[in-house]
Amino acid sequence: FASCLRSQTGEQPPASAFSPSEMLLSSQSYTGQILQPTYSPNTLSHLSYADGFDEEPPLLEELGINFEHIWQKTLTVLNPMKPADGSIMNETDLTGPMVFCLALGATLLLAGKVQFGYVYGVSAIGCLAMHALLNLMSVPGVSHGCVASVLGYCLLPMVILSSSAVVFSLQGILGTLLALFIIGWCSLSASKIFTSALAMEGQQLLIAYPCALLYGLFALLTVF
Repeated sequence: FASCLRSQTGEQPPASAFSPSEMLLSSQSYTGQILQPTYSPNTLSHLSYADGFDEEPPLLEELGINFEHIWQKTLTVLNPMKPADGSIMNETDLTGPMVFCLALGATLLLAGKVQFGYVYGVSAIGCLAMHALLNLMSVPGVSHGCVASVLGYCLLPMVILSSSAVVFSLQGILGTLLALFIIGWCSLSASKIFTSALAMEGQQLLIAYPCALLYGLFALLTVF
């Protein structure tokens, strides 16, 4: 190889240019690690981000949907004599109320009555009126979400009434008695929940009266 370089350039390279000893020394002086991964700040941040992503709560918990609390509220409405848990009933959970409103509108539609607009309109006006009334009656006050949640969950017996309207007509003595029973059921459950959530002992009858007026409107939509 040296003779080729000398023939091409016409000059003889120095003797120390390709010394095997120097190549051996340079290879011995290399202290790096071959095929060893190095951790950079970006890699560490990526690992910490992955660990934090694994520790995040589930999506339903972030959205505020708790199926256990929904089931407990539903059982409380179905059994008016059962004591209500004020800590659970004071939550602004609208998952159950939306489902029950849709179920009420769907059962009315099966009975030949397109009343979705009236259902949502009466619900919105009733929630605003009850919110103003409860804020005047209770010392701690109540939020719009809590009022909408309680009134929506207590709409479940009205869904039973509207489901009965699909099978037989409610325009009679039997239908009137059933409607009065459902109105009393809804108002009793709502007043019980409001008194336990807002610490309004001794005022259940005062709260049950406006609740009965509100659910009476839903009963009129169902019967007629």
